[in-house]
Amino acid sequence: MGSKALIYRQKVKDNLKECNIHLQRLDNAYNELLKKYNFPIEHNEYKEMLDSNKDLAYCDQVIYRFSKLQDTMEAKLFKSLLLYEGENIDKPFLDILNRLEKIGIIDVDEWFEIRDLRNEISHEYDNNEESVIEILNMIYELKDNLANILQKIERLI
Repeated sequence: MGSKALIYRQKVKDNLKECNIHLQRLDNAYNELLKKYNFPIEHNEYKEMLDSNKDLAYCDQVIYRFSKLQDTMEAKLFKSLLLYEGENIDKPFLDILNRLEKIGIIDVDEWFEIRDLRNEISHEYDNNEESVIEILNMIYELKDNLANILQKIERLI
């Protein structure tokens, strides 16, 4: 393995480590919430969360860590993985996603669902309770998909 490949492999490992920290903290926050609430949550449960500073902090942690995880995967991890694989990353992001799908890392449609949720968080979070409830429930549904993507990348390298 050449020195470039070793450098790119280390970069993938570093990005994976950062992603796994976000995922672990996301899971920890959900685990704390699951001690009191069932997911998917309903409106009355969210009202209860709002009355607890601690629970509200866990909700914020979930949303923040999901956003950071998605951002890190998209901006750093995917590109470093393709560099490690010997790919050119100087191309449209859709081409990068298609390549990742071709090597069995992601499903492009699923990734766009994750990306759309991240964008919704940027624009809608805290604007209304229904949106926040939907966001928390969707993150709960999608977090295992993100964990699976990270596992596939770990196995690949």
